[in-house]
Amino acid sequence: MTSKIDRLTSWLKENKITEVECMISDLTGIARGKISPTNKFLDEKGMRLPESVLLQTVTGDYVEDDIYYDLLDPADIDMVCRPDENAVFLVPWAIEPTAQVIHDTYDKQGNPIELSPRNILKKVLKMYTDKGWQPIVAPEMEFYLTKRCEDPDFPLQPPIGRSGRAETGKQSFSIEAANEFDPLFEDVYDWCELQNLDLDTLIHEDGTAQMEINFRHGDALSLADQVLIFKRTMREAALKHNVGATFMAKPMTGQPGSAMHLHQSIIDIKTGKNIFSNADGSMNDLFLHHIGGLQKYIPELLPLFAPNVNSFRRFLPDTSAPVNVEWGEENRTVGLRVPDAGPQSRRVENRLPGADANPYLAIAASLLCGYIGMVEGLKPSAPVKGRGYERRNLRLPLTIEDALERMENCKALEQYLGAAFITGYVAVKRAEHENFKRVISSWEREFLLYAV
Repeated sequence: MTSKIDRLTSWLKENKITEVECMISDLTGIARGKISPTNKFLDEKGMRLPESVLLQTVTGDYVEDDIYYDLLDPADIDMVCRPDENAVFLVPWAIEPTAQVIHDTYDKQGNPIELSPRNILKKVLKMYTDKGWQPIVAPEMEFYLTKRCEDPDFPLQPPIGRSGRAETGKQSFSIEAANEFDPLFEDVYDWCELQNLDLDTLIHEDGTAQMEINFRHGDALSLADQVLIFKRTMREAALKHNVGATFMAKPMTGQPGSAMHLHQSIIDIKTGKNIFSNADGSMNDLFLHHIGGLQKYIPELLPLFAPNVNSFRRFLPDTSAPVNVEWGEENRTVGLRVPDAGPQSRRVENRLPGADANPYLAIAASLLCGYIGMVEGLKPSAPVKGRGYERRNLRLPLTIEDALERMENCKALEQYLGAAFITGYVAVKRAEHENFKRVISSWEREFLLYAV
């Protein structure tokens, strides 16, 4: 029987790979790791990285010392990173034949590292497996194309399309507006095909040069890997065509935010049937309990869906994003939409995650909320009919500080995610926010500099 390493070795040799980008995802969703010659990669069959990588902030800083040394070995020891043969992708934009290989992280005793986002998702998926269930998810990724901008103080602007003009106004679902960037998206689709990324449709969204690419439904871990790789791919394709691509939740003032909508359903592993539907095709109690769990626990886990101070700008009034966990059938004005679908395709769409969320953590959190709802038999509120933006009964925390405090104080989540992960994640996000608060904004210079 061929081993996993043997299959990976054969794949690398068949594709004449000379370099391997060995990577893991940190808490923010940044790919971190090492670039290794293929021969060395095959000799070592993995890599080692400092544990501290998992407590690194988006700015490259670390959490406070008391938390750092409480969660990590004071000697800053290495963790063991092992390649996953099912998470191997080509790097189409590289000059030399290169592969990117996602790794799992373990301590020296072989235990999964608790702070690893990929391990958190695998932990949640095991809860489902133990019940005989398999989650099926389909992410929808929104993002903006922009002019290249070297000065972070300068507001982003729409890029110039092939017509020689920048886009103006709202062009939701416009074919012509999307075709302005045909050469770029031809590369994106070619590169994604080479990487076996399971893309579906391309849509021009409501914002100026705002796009959306949908993934076909499938295995949760595989799709989290694919979203991580897709973000890298999209940014590289944009750079090739001299524009920027950003997955910030709210990159441009006065424009809609960018989301990562998550469609999720559950099938019975033995029968392959959707467990959310009764025999007569109607929605059942498990489906309603799943929604009840999302309603109760999304507000407690909001930092996993809205991880940055910028994320909460997407939730401001009149921004077209739902700021509640109400639910409704065929209703895009609530946080939890139930699309019109047949019994086998019955699902709920979680519309709250931002495009800036770590895909492993957002998918894990969304599935966990639904899981708790099913095992605890939680009942949802009544579905919303009509417009739901202004509903105030099931609103969310409106600042990153409030959301982090709420997550930190929800002791019910520790049994599922572990106290170390919750402590570490909250500490990283607080360190990032402290860094943000030290930066003087252009608004302050514009309105306060000579007026106060």
